[in-house]
Amino acid sequence: MVEQFNEIMEIIESYDVVIIHRHVRPDPDALGSQLGLKRYLQLKFPQKKIYVVGERETSLDFMGEIDEITDDLYKDALVIVCDTANAPRISDQRFNEGQRLIKIDHHPAVDQYGEVNYVNVEASSTSEIIFDFIAHFNDLSIIDENVARLLYLGIVGDTGRFLFNNTTPHTLQVASQLIEYPFNPNEALNHLGEKDPKLLPFQGYVLQNFDLNDKGFCKITISQDVLEEYNIAANEASLFVNAIADIKGLKIWVFAVDEGSEIRCRIRSKNIVINDVASDFGGGGHPNASGVSVSSWERFNLLAEALNNKL
Repeated sequence: MVEQFNEIMEIIESYDVVIIHRHVRPDPDALGSQLGLKRYLQLKFPQKKIYVVGERETSLDFMGEIDEITDDLYKDALVIVCDTANAPRISDQRFNEGQRLIKIDHHPAVDQYGEVNYVNVEASSTSEIIFDFIAHFNDLSIIDENVARLLYLGIVGDTGRFLFNNTTPHTLQVASQLIEYPFNPNEALNHLGEKDPKLLPFQGYVLQNFDLNDKGFCKITISQDVLEEYNIAANEASLFVNAIADIKGLKIWVFAVDEGSEIRCRIRSKNIVINDVASDFGGGGHPNASGVSVSSWERFNLLAEALNNKL
């Protein structure tokens, strides 16, 4: 692993242009690792041109801005993809147009699309990996509060504020070092947890319309009609995937949103491996947090049956 850090840095040093990608539907870790890596490289190599690309997630705009770049910049560029297990999920499919491609991730290695692939499934998040990368080169003294804030938010996001079982002693050590930088962690967390008041009636709908069985399996299905009724976008609905997480006896749940062209299913569990089921249906992710898209509600019912059978 350490050797790969050295290899990645040697490659970065040899390029004047670095373009950083991450996955579609970005979460705090995707943006935290992407934007945090950009800021670190800008501080370490002020002469280089560093860009981040991908679609916006308006609820996370406070984390930082995404660059809009022309195709010609890829010609002489190094491309780094953060927090993305497989190539089809990379946001902005120009990632293949650079000269070299590096993958940095913590998801199970199902698709090693990079020329260099650094994957550490023991890490809580890709943001934790970026911190370790910075620390490996003794560069904690050159990063600023913005890098610390971004990596902290990424770690907090992927650990569920340190409640998920991917939180390790090392994760907490990293977080403790990050909050020594002069940013306000409480303010950052408040930003992360804030929701537009217009969304809260939808949260009420979720809490009144979940389907929990006596085995501990729960499904929440959000149709296009429900999205229209509450005037809410599909990506906004996804913010409530953990709205029912505190139900006593809950073991596995799936939160399905009809996005029009497909039904996006977010799957969560408590200490039960579910990414194998996600993989069977064309998705993937972590053992306790995965996702998959299905083409119909009939296909969703098969997914729900397979998840229920895990119990």
